[in-house]
Amino acid sequence: MVQKYQSPVRVYKHPFELVMVAYEKRFPTCPQIPVFLGSEVLRESRSADGAVHVVERSCRLRVEAPRLLRKIAGVEHVVFVQRNVLNRKERTLLIEAHNETFANRVVVKENCSYRVHPENEDWTCFEQSASLDIRSFFGFESALEKIAMRQYTANVKRGKEVIEHYLNELISQGTSHIPRWTPALTREEEALSQAGQKEPSSLEVCGPSSAQDPAPESVSTDEDKLDADYIERCLGHLTPMQESCLVQLRRWLQETHKGKIPKDEHILRFLRARDFHLDRAREMLCQSLSWREQHQVDLLLETWRPPALLEEFYAGGWHYHDIDGRPLYILRLGHMDTKGLMKAVGEEALLQHILSVNEEGQKRCEGNTKQFGRPISSWTCLVDLEGLSLRHLWRPGVKALLRMIEVVEGNYPETLGRLLIVRAPRVFPVLWTLISPFINENTRQKFLIYSGSNYQGPGGLVDYLDKDVIPDFLGGECLCNVPEGGLVPKSLYLTEEDQEHEDQLRQWRETYHSASVLRGAPHEVTVEILERESVITWDFDILRGDVVFSLYHTKQALTLGPREPGARASGQLTDRGWALGADFSCVEAPLICREGESIQGSHVTRWPGVYLLQWRMHSPPAPAACSLPGAEDVLTAVHSPGPRCKLLYYYEVLASEDFRGSMSSLESCSSRFSQLSAATSSSSAPSHSSSLASR
Repeated sequence: MVQKYQSPVRVYKHPFELVMVAYEKRFPTCPQIPVFLGSEVLRESRSADGAVHVVERSCRLRVEAPRLLRKIAGVEHVVFVQRNVLNRKERTLLIEAHNETFANRVVVKENCSYRVHPENEDWTCFEQSASLDIRSFFGFESALEKIAMRQYTANVKRGKEVIEHYLNELISQGTSHIPRWTPALTREEEALSQAGQKEPSSLEVCGPSSAQDPAPESVSTDEDKLDADYIERCLGHLTPMQESCLVQLRRWLQETHKGKIPKDEHILRFLRARDFHLDRAREMLCQSLSWREQHQVDLLLETWRPPALLEEFYAGGWHYHDIDGRPLYILRLGHMDTKGLMKAVGEEALLQHILSVNEEGQKRCEGNTKQFGRPISSWTCLVDLEGLSLRHLWRPGVKALLRMIEVVEGNYPETLGRLLIVRAPRVFPVLWTLISPFINENTRQKFLIYSGSNYQGPGGLVDYLDKDVIPDFLGGECLCNVPEGGLVPKSLYLTEEDQEHEDQLRQWRETYHSASVLRGAPHEVTVEILERESVITWDFDILRGDVVFSLYHTKQALTLGPREPGARASGQLTDRGWALGADFSCVEAPLICREGESIQGSHVTRWPGVYLLQWRMHSPPAPAACSLPGAEDVLTAVHSPGPRCKLLYYYEVLASEDFRGSMSSLESCSSRFSQLSAATSSSSAPSHSSSLASR
């Protein structure tokens, strides 16, 4: 017996053209319909005037049936062939579908139609009918009939929700109107008529500054139009204004630029980065093209071969793609010795490597666009911060990072689609405070940050990555071949001569202060704090000898010598009669630092007043007590020969509002920030600090 199904007429209160764009977003895959596994285009054709578009697809659907029935049938999915006939002139879409799997046992036929509402041309009607004829199915005809109709009814209901989902998504992205199809001759006549009223400049400003002038929306000569299918397959949805801006900028480049003209996808990134303001996008693009020519970036993928040391210790690499088809890059930053890499290969080599990653990312986007049949112009980066500590706040390394951010943002705009940061530790807000002002606001909005294990389960990585590509080190089942990083042996560091050649040692010395520490004459720096919950950060290298580092606080006024304000290397800074616990306090337990170590740390202040950073020579027999030197001790040490310790140091104070502001900006990026902010806030009482050695 043939079972039939007829759906009620559904009405979408949106124009036919907008509904069609929403409908096309269901392909080639549709996450909102789990049984829909994917599709591929078998045949495609268009009428001469472009009004009629015929697409034939092969669609795979997962079998929603008991395991026994699937085992007997011997299949986990079935194949349907769907034929779509879109008539833009008549504003209709007719859909016919039939099953190929088990066609001699079961016959399923489906007919759907989208039409303009007869009483409101800005609304769209949808109708659906289907028939099921089960001739024979291993004796399970009755069971299969019930399963099929139940699933079919559920999927019909789900189909309406899917279209509404994509309609809402389009509207939220600013797309609420799609122009109706008009014959080519009509478009030419309209363009000529408009050209007579206004002669557009080849560099007419498009974007926010021209919002009051609708003229850019109506520029529509044939030369200002791109093939609709090309836009759909390679560029994504563009409004007429955006399409016009792209054509104008490309034409300007063809007329004035000497050299290789970038692809439309490349030009479009710069337009999006400048909100389709044509003059600003042109300026940004020209600067980037000049930079690419100067540094031979077009040849980078052919010429750059990372040093073996980078391949072993740089903990980053490509790993499949996310659920949207974007290439996925994984960076295990917490496992990477950034300071060691800087000292072993130099800043320029690291920059070259970062640029090669971005070039490879663009290449992979092009490949995924062809593979998935839809525009993919950006990639996803997953950053694992497990192991991130204050050694990553080495100041030359932070400066190099800021430089790399500047280069990437200026030359690879809109290439980062999403940044997933997992296992963010308490120290992360300090790093974020330093680098966030240099990151474009649009880019910051793409950051999703998870602390602890919050990346696991619903709302975590499974929302953005298929389960079968989540790396094993994050609890997934997929083996990830990204290098694990680790500490770079100091024996591999560049020599001072190499560093001088790289012009790096000079830069590092401009950042750091040098100091000598004598027995009985420590090196001290005073820092005046005006408000509580400021953050004092320090970073120093022990070049010779062993020292003990301590941090003190006092409310008493210190008498400073003639040196620069806030710092003094010798002399009595406190009254000899001051008592520990009464006149001053030790707010950091003394830390023994060995020769060759690099130490980074921070302290969230509880009180205003003067803080004293002290380095004194380590004497093993002496007790590790908190004490400040007297004037006689200092004078004796200065005038007496003896061993000296040497160090390079840097310190910085992050204002309370900046530090707390970094927390707020992070929380605004993602509601899943979770306990990171609370953990850092609670750590300021009574004292929060961290120091460690990079050995």
